[in-house]
Amino acid sequence: MSLALLALVYIFSFIDRQVLSILLEPIKQEFGASDTEMGLLTGLAFGLIYAVLGVPVGRIADTKNRRNIVAVCCGVWSLATAACGFATQYWHMLVARMSVAVGEAGGMAPSISIVSDLYPPKMRSFAISLFMMGPNLGTLLGLVIGGMVAQYYGWRSVFLAFGIPGVILALLVYFFVKEPVRGAYEAQAAKTAEKSTEPRESMMRQVKRLLSMAPLRNICLACGAAGIAGYGYGVWAPSFFMRIHGMSISHAGLVFGLASGLGAVFGAMFCGWLSDKLTQRDARWQLRLAAIGTFCAVPAGIAVFFWPVSDFWTVAGIKVPYAMAFALVFGFFASWFATLSYSAISQMVTAKERSVAAALLNLFMTLLGVGLGPLVTGMLSDYFSQSHGAEGLRWALMSVVSILILTVLFFALAINPYKQRLQQLQSAAT
Repeated sequence: MSLALLALVYIFSFIDRQVLSILLEPIKQEFGASDTEMGLLTGLAFGLIYAVLGVPVGRIADTKNRRNIVAVCCGVWSLATAACGFATQYWHMLVARMSVAVGEAGGMAPSISIVSDLYPPKMRSFAISLFMMGPNLGTLLGLVIGGMVAQYYGWRSVFLAFGIPGVILALLVYFFVKEPVRGAYEAQAAKTAEKSTEPRESMMRQVKRLLSMAPLRNICLACGAAGIAGYGYGVWAPSFFMRIHGMSISHAGLVFGLASGLGAVFGAMFCGWLSDKLTQRDARWQLRLAAIGTFCAVPAGIAVFFWPVSDFWTVAGIKVPYAMAFALVFGFFASWFATLSYSAISQMVTAKERSVAAALLNLFMTLLGVGLGPLVTGMLSDYFSQSHGAEGLRWALMSVVSILILTVLFFALAINPYKQRLQQLQSAAT
């Protein structure tokens, strides 16, 4: 019950975060905004607030009731999402999106900490993979349902349709999610350390110490680079299919949402299951799989944007470009890095600082990914449009997806130090 509700919260957080991607074109037209301004709206305006607040809230969650923090934050971002539907000017929407970020800053890290205490290490990757289906299902539902609601009732109705149920979900979390014993599956020596009466180190000192760990630092950099590519892709791909393939908002939301969302859901579950199997023999498979999945995603992502527009299937009367097959493959492999990274982070720190460690990883992924991904893609689109016209967005998306090569390199650098860190924890516990 607790895992299911927390996963549902994460699904709604990504619906509220990503639904703007299917609404970019009508909002842009109504407010007369440029691609750069829309990139700011979907990216930095959200990502900066989210990143700044994430670590302090994670630090609070490492000592206070995590369930209550998640419930309150879910209520805040849901109300802010509903408020987006009442924006009448660009700056109104900008303020509302920043308010969504304030709430969402406290949802992810405490949830990861709770899930980590609900399941033993040997089951943790798969449990976290189920939780991490949130972004994938959230994107799928946001694109498909959001596109349909926008097509028939207007873009403002979409924010109300997703914001109001989120408030109800916040109440369900408060009353039904279990707050587990912190460090329930840790070794006895680690539990004893948790109860230490030594003064707690400052937040800045704690962040500095965590980032001094080579595996954690490289995982954060890997996810930051992947975030730029992933969020740039996720936010602007629907607009690409509308502009280049001539799809309607509901058509693009339905086809792209199903292709990328289903691929990502199965990819997250598969990599979590496979990781739990392989890491029993060698812990390094946790990050090897993250690197392999990311590497496989690169050619698939580029193919999404360069496969000929003239090639398509017709399924039940609906035009489905061949490019959607590559969107499904991209979603499958690109989902590996986040699931495996959050699981790795939970394994390499003690129970008393899991929320901070997860928030730190979130900071890199959000500040770089959400903050820069959509903005950089929008800026590149405006730049390439000067020489390529409507094709500018195609080249911008290809450039952003190629950043995943950096993710592969950072994961490779983290593999051996990660195993050494786990060995250090095991030695300290014996």
